[in-house]
Amino acid sequence: MREMRLRIFSVVITTTLLLVPAYTQQSHWASADDKTAKYIIEMERKWAEGVCVDNGVVAGLLADDFQGTSTKGARFTKADELKDEKGAHIAHDCELDEAKVRFFGDSISVVYGSEHYVGKDKSEPNAKVCQVWTDTWLKRGGTWQIIASQDNRAECR
Repeated sequence: MREMRLRIFSVVITTTLLLVPAYTQQSHWASADDKTAKYIIEMERKWAEGVCVDNGVVAGLLADDFQGTSTKGARFTKADELKDEKGAHIAHDCELDEAKVRFFGDSISVVYGSEHYVGKDKSEPNAKVCQVWTDTWLKRGGTWQIIASQDNRAECR
């Protein structure tokens, strides 16, 4: 009988230890009034607008260990983005179309979004370019920053 109780106790403890981490990592979509999500979306908007103007957003937005993947499959870093931010801005009508924030615990969020701009490609100065992307945000030392980004060209609607 004692051995049976010990087995049941072991199963209960093991199950509890497995469920606690899973529970703490439950994800949820940000509510419309979530102030962290509002901040994240505002920063995403500034980054999207940064294709048209040097608004200085990249330095604080991207983590030092940031890694991105461009629409052409090339990797880029924070240093690459800082250089691009200081370069010539020939695009116009840059706009964030959509951004949805999903939180995973207290320090990770994933943002699913889309944006567009016109005229970045010198060979097609009037071409509208649309992108969909996924950005991963991490809260470190009390600061939210993007640690990874995946960009994809999309058909403009």
